[in-house]
Amino acid sequence: MRHASDPARSTGAGNLGRRGFLTASALAVPALTVSGSAFASPSRVTPAAGSVRVGAQVAAESGWRELAGRRVGILTNPTGVLPGFTHVVDAVVDGGEVDLVAAFGPEHGFRGTAQAGGSEGDYTDPRTGVPVYDVYGAAADRVAAMYRQADIDMVVFDIADVGARFYTYIWAMYTAMHAAALTGTAFVVLDRPNPLGGTAAGPQLDPAYASGVGRQPIVSRHGMTIGELARLFNAEFLPDEAGRGVDELRVIEVEGWRRDQLFGSTGLPWVPPSPNVPTIETAHVYAGTCLFEGTLFSEGRGTTRPFETIGAPGLDWRWAEQLNEAGLPGVRFRETYFVPSFGKHEGTDCGGVALHVTSPAEFDPLRTAVSMITTARDLYPEQWGWRADEFIDRLAGSDRLRLMVDAGASPAEIVESWDADVAAFRARREPYLLYR
Repeated sequence: MRHASDPARSTGAGNLGRRGFLTASALAVPALTVSGSAFASPSRVTPAAGSVRVGAQVAAESGWRELAGRRVGILTNPTGVLPGFTHVVDAVVDGGEVDLVAAFGPEHGFRGTAQAGGSEGDYTDPRTGVPVYDVYGAAADRVAAMYRQADIDMVVFDIADVGARFYTYIWAMYTAMHAAALTGTAFVVLDRPNPLGGTAAGPQLDPAYASGVGRQPIVSRHGMTIGELARLFNAEFLPDEAGRGVDELRVIEVEGWRRDQLFGSTGLPWVPPSPNVPTIETAHVYAGTCLFEGTLFSEGRGTTRPFETIGAPGLDWRWAEQLNEAGLPGVRFRETYFVPSFGKHEGTDCGGVALHVTSPAEFDPLRTAVSMITTARDLYPEQWGWRADEFIDRLAGSDRLRLMVDAGASPAEIVESWDADVAAFRARREPYLLYR
């Protein structure tokens, strides 16, 4: 996702290049038949190991009856897969039961070819022939115009989230819901588990710091599924911003998932939701180490382990040594050296730490990141610093984290300062939870 990279969207020649790539790829690959196992009917796909069934699977096994008789557009990306890795758009088109007239692509694009801060533009998907509309960075009125142009009366959302407020897909859903409220379009969420479980933690967004990485006042680790968030957004935020919520909101629920269940125990395959979250291990640390995007340190973009590798020129073994001495639960730190191939400190030797999560159930990404920040502040005053644009305030949701770190606050003092935020958010989200 784009957070600390150039805030401008990739447009023009870059989008044309991606459209050309997609079209050329389709022409270069022999046609695939629907009868092949990779694109089998969802009802004939072998379920994933484990007992968790995502909303898309539940809907597919019903013959997509919730979508019957509607002109449907699907907002999705490569994570929108059924068991057997059939993509939801491919499955719907191949099945022939649904009038699918449009697809919508978020950051990184519908087929996922774009890097952080980019998208694929508008094009016709070469495999299915479905028109694809680029909604990344578009305001609600522009997305509403896309709905009208496509002549849809139902939007389906199927994208896997990583459980952090600053990951842009939940705000793509929020904007899509806002557009649905403006146009009277039905909205269906094919729900998926929160990979970090149901724990809420971290600072709540101050609306004065709203941006593309946080539109509404939720805590940074919200502990909700996308379906639960849709219910919260519709009742708590859209009436104020859009004047009304979505009239027809439906969540196709996950079956067999519990709030205390982390992704590794679901039996579901991990599909990278964006290029720099390649593994579930990355997702576990991302909810904390993404804060380094607001600093002068590299967050590991341009390495093989983004967000698990953190550092800067001039750092040494002492950072890992002191962090391990702190005894943070569920994680160990390894001294590491790296040269980012892009992003911050591109082509420059860096020192730092590699995070190794030893117990995902015990690991606290936010407490860990705060401890990393304060230790770096104390050890490396010459190298340590915030980005000049104070992007950290948008990631953290206010200037509180930055000001407390600069004032010399301890990790415990910083984490405890969020207690009231978390308690209030837990109470606010309670009516909208679907899973126990």
